[in-house]
Amino acid sequence: MCMVIFAPLFAIFAFATCGGYSGGLRLSVDCVNKTESNLSIDIAFAYPFRLHQVTFEVPTCEGKERQKLALIGDSSSSAEFFVTVAVFAFLYSLAATVVYIFFQNKYRENNRGPLIDFIVTVVFSFLWLVGSSAWAKGLSVFGFLNFILWAGNIWFVFKETGWHSSGQRYLSDPMEKHSSSYNQGGYNQDSYGSSSGYSQQASLGPSSDEFGQQPTGPTSFTNQI
Repeated sequence: MCMVIFAPLFAIFAFATCGGYSGGLRLSVDCVNKTESNLSIDIAFAYPFRLHQVTFEVPTCEGKERQKLALIGDSSSSAEFFVTVAVFAFLYSLAATVVYIFFQNKYRENNRGPLIDFIVTVVFSFLWLVGSSAWAKGLSVFGFLNFILWAGNIWFVFKETGWHSSGQRYLSDPMEKHSSSYNQGGYNQDSYGSSSGYSQQASLGPSSDEFGQQPTGPTSFTNQI
């Protein structure tokens, strides 16, 4: 549910603050001849921050000659990558929201929906981390917040996949087998002990027939004499 609410919102903040950003600088050139000075040189720049293409003119303090200069730097690659990730994350989160709300049965059918959602969430988490790291100097809030949001959602999406349920079955089956074999072994041991004890008690002494027979040796000897 947190993805449904916050993912589109944070994605909008991310690409809006970067893609819609514009800024400016003001330079001052003070010459010895005050008539040649220019104390208000305005320089404007905006997304995608190709600063080396932003040019401006400054006085050379040598008459009316002016020199054309440019800013230094090019952050277009990292800025464009950041905005691209934000736009696609926004579109996917909207599509996922529609599926969650209106197509819940199709989403869980054959476990295909949760698996696709899990893989895409992992990919977007990695892209948010890369994009935020590349654009950290420009934006250090919304990019990493999106990474934390998407990375935290990995566990909740993983719980809906078949991988999580199969792992639980794999852990429960050996425990059940071990418990059943232990109970079976205890029963056999008790039954064996009872049978052996009964046999020992039965063989402690001679039977009543053997004990009742008396030796007839002397009687036979007398008759022979």
